[in-house]
Amino acid sequence: MKVLGITGGVGSGKSRVLYDLETNYGAYVVEADKLAHQLMQPGYEIYNQIVECFGRDILCSKEPYEIDRNKLGQIVFNDKSKLEKLNSISHPIVKEEIKNKIKHAREEGKIKLFVIEAALLIQDGYKAICDEIWYVWVEQEERIKRLMKQRGYSREKCISMFNSQEPDEYYKKYATFTINNQFDYENTSKLLKARLNKLMQNDIMS
Repeated sequence: MKVLGITGGVGSGKSRVLYDLETNYGAYVVEADKLAHQLMQPGYEIYNQIVECFGRDILCSKEPYEIDRNKLGQIVFNDKSKLEKLNSISHPIVKEEIKNKIKHAREEGKIKLFVIEAALLIQDGYKAICDEIWYVWVEQEERIKRLMKQRGYSREKCISMFNSQEPDEYYKKYATFTINNQFDYENTSKLLKARLNKLMQNDIMS
């Protein structure tokens, strides 16, 4: 089984790449952000630590008293130190859960391609558990156009989000492979297939 990491900035089109890998190549996909949201539910360790750190004011008013992500978001995204604290709580637990999923998948022996998607894949040290890390790249102006059209973001919000992330050069330096998703997806799909063919050595290619 090969373990592939996918990362990229907001608006780069990672979701389409993940869909392609899952649908056309039978990949088992884990999105770190979605997994974190699951583990933030009442009864999980992340939930307990976040409530202990940020207080019960971040909870919804009715049972089961889930974490109100809007309230939490307003706190952490306006305070870098609090965002770092939140990440220090959630990221290690999410990573350990992913490592357990990889171990289980290897033991079962049914999965040939295990894909991890995370915004901080490189920063959080996933390179040590991935056979390759792919960076999905799109030029900044194109990302802005996509986000304004698809999500209704303002140009200012897009730029603010970009400024909070590492520059393209950082990801290109540490990633194994950069996918140019600037053009139509047919072009991207060809790049993906060629690189995946090299990674898998024709194990899952039709």
